[in-house]
Amino acid sequence: MLPLDDFYKEGDDPTLPRSGGTVDWDSPQAWDAVAAVETIARLLRDGRAEVPIYAIGADCRVGSRTLDLNGSPIFIAEGIFAAEIVAECRRLGLLADAYALRRPRGTTFLRRLLRDLAERRKAPGVLIRRGFALLRAEPIVLRRQTGLGCRPAGGNEVVRRVADLVGTTHVSGPQQHARP
Repeated sequence: MLPLDDFYKEGDDPTLPRSGGTVDWDSPQAWDAVAAVETIARLLRDGRAEVPIYAIGADCRVGSRTLDLNGSPIFIAEGIFAAEIVAECRRLGLLADAYALRRPRGTTFLRRLLRDLAERRKAPGVLIRRGFALLRAEPIVLRRQTGLGCRPAGGNEVVRRVADLVGTTHVSGPQQHARP
């Protein structure tokens, strides 16, 4: 699993998009798409790559780790900005398939809020306000992701499609590998 959230730009990067004086972390411009694509290419070429570890609460990278595919020719790259690199990954021959996860908005809101609170990504008030804004924007986000080349699919459908990609009849959850 390659978490694309680890490719956010550093909080002091002058190219970060701003809205009302604060960084707009929900903008694709807050993210380093070039580094993400380079890492995906390296993973597929070498079977391993150094990937950043990003602390969202601190708005910076705090280290790196080696992601090793252990011989698997397929892996999952996941994150809100995955759709931003679909065209480039497809152009470079790095893409097996691309999905925009479609589930009830309330479920997404609750999962995101619980994750963000548990990880102390930001202050609770910020997370709640951001969560409600994303809840309202989710249909727009899904349309944008599909417009960028992702297929909308529910979780079970994604698992079935990934199983088809690896040529098996069963995939045991998110630890399995598929390209973005």
